[in-house]
Amino acid sequence: MLALSLQAAVIGLAAGYVAWALYALISIVTNAVFFQRWGTTLPSLEHNHLGLWILIVPAVSGLIIGLMAKYGSTKIRGHGIPEAMEAVLTNRSRIEPRVAILKPLSAALAIGTGGPFGAEGPIIQTGGALGSLLGQVLRTTAAERRVLLACGAAAGMAGVFGTPIAAVIMAIELLLFEFRSRSFIPLVIASTMATTVHVAIFGYGPLFHVISPDFAVPRALPLYILLGIIAGLAATGLSRALYWVEDTYERLRFDPMWFPVIGGVALGVIGLFQPRVLGVGYDVISDLLNDKLVLTAVAGILVWKTIALLVSLGSGTSGGLLAPTLMIGAALGGTLAHGANAIFPAAHLSAGAFALVGMAAVFGSASRSTFAFIIFAFELTRDYDAVLPLMLACVVADAIARRLMPNSIMTEKLARRGLKVHAEFEADVLKQVNVGDVMETPALTRPSSMPLATLAQEMAPGGAIHGRHCVLLVSESGALEGIVTRSDVVEALTTSERPPHTVLEAGTPSPLTTTSGESVHDALEIMMLGGVGRLPVVDASDATKVVGYLSREGVLAARERRLKEERDRESGWLSRMPFNARGNRESA
Repeated sequence: MLALSLQAAVIGLAAGYVAWALYALISIVTNAVFFQRWGTTLPSLEHNHLGLWILIVPAVSGLIIGLMAKYGSTKIRGHGIPEAMEAVLTNRSRIEPRVAILKPLSAALAIGTGGPFGAEGPIIQTGGALGSLLGQVLRTTAAERRVLLACGAAAGMAGVFGTPIAAVIMAIELLLFEFRSRSFIPLVIASTMATTVHVAIFGYGPLFHVISPDFAVPRALPLYILLGIIAGLAATGLSRALYWVEDTYERLRFDPMWFPVIGGVALGVIGLFQPRVLGVGYDVISDLLNDKLVLTAVAGILVWKTIALLVSLGSGTSGGLLAPTLMIGAALGGTLAHGANAIFPAAHLSAGAFALVGMAAVFGSASRSTFAFIIFAFELTRDYDAVLPLMLACVVADAIARRLMPNSIMTEKLARRGLKVHAEFEADVLKQVNVGDVMETPALTRPSSMPLATLAQEMAPGGAIHGRHCVLLVSESGALEGIVTRSDVVEALTTSERPPHTVLEAGTPSPLTTTSGESVHDALEIMMLGGVGRLPVVDASDATKVVGYLSREGVLAARERRLKEERDRESGWLSRMPFNARGNRESA
């Protein structure tokens, strides 16, 4: 734990500065391309100086990225997070060093030339690559390397947004697939270090400066439920549309290297008429959250940002999905609030409040990281009044999205490659059940001095213990001395020229054991590490006194207990009431 925590601190600091470096690189490219000047602050692209060159620049950028993907690494395609998840699931959390270089460079080029993406996905992937590389340099296990990869990813997000709690939760939900001290403590340390870097460079507070709006609780809660329903439908539609566009590109009969060029041409046409949707768009998100735009502008952003994202990201170029989806969600929420105010002038809904909730609901439900983005939106405002609308709308959106699409926008790509991502977090039932609850008692024992031939007769069809696969061997005083299985007996009688005389000679002396108070999880670990399928259960104070026997069937019984708890419905109090006597008789 100490070693992982120290490594996490190093990764957090490094990822924080990498996040700043990529942000600065994107700013430099954006200023150079759109305004022909030097600058490390992201400008608004609404009034850029590119003119008709906007029709060409994204296409040229797409060609360069296509070449980088073809001759460098295909891992730079897309928004980065699925690639990090794939490294965890299939490659023992190993990410190639060149990805850590090519991904930020390709993302800076794509975004800096107008790509409607965020820097977060590339930074998360790059931060994850830093953690993975450190785990490959040092002597670590695959599980520890996964923690370091997640630390880098969380630090990348915290370094950009300045939202350390949401970064930790997102890493748990999308990359770690576990919640335990071994991973949680290093994650918090890495996220804290990266946020410290964010504060030193960008100042205290999150990336978006949001003036806390009026959330109109409780009178507006029904409309937040409506927003949740619409957000869940929007998340589903966005995910399906993105992969439909990708499939459409894949059906083109020429080299995929040219796909980003086509996407760049389409983006240039959109950008010529709707420059607001180009680039990262942090300024536009801030305007949406602070209710600085009229209904027509908000609706235009909702439509054109969505189209720009689909045609460009679907082409396989490099860029993050987080910022554009946040903008789409914010525009969706703002449009609903503006529309409601137009229909019911007395409603006085805050478009900024609905934009904040819509932003979290759309991306949270699309990515299956709902909890992370409830916290993310709360960290932006730090207004407790935001909690109820956020929780209500986000979980409604999550329920809708889970009902309509089996995979998230992050995992659909992995599912198409045959990878299944387990996104449910639950306590391990094997850790909650003790061996004493599922062991066989009394255990089947025989004297260790019994002739092997006698035991073989008992195990044979018609014998006293036919069908039993294992026998514990005890001394005359009842002390455990060994264990013998049916396969041991068969092997001794059929393969040995001189079969052993006693059952102890054919079996395993001094076997591995467990105690009745040990968890089934720990007992199963003993089985797996020892390469055995059965364990004698002995007294905790006397390792030779047999109290039971644990088999594979006992382990499965613990799992069966959980299944029954989840599936078997029990009769409630109402079924036992006098007025329900007829129903009771019918049930009987």
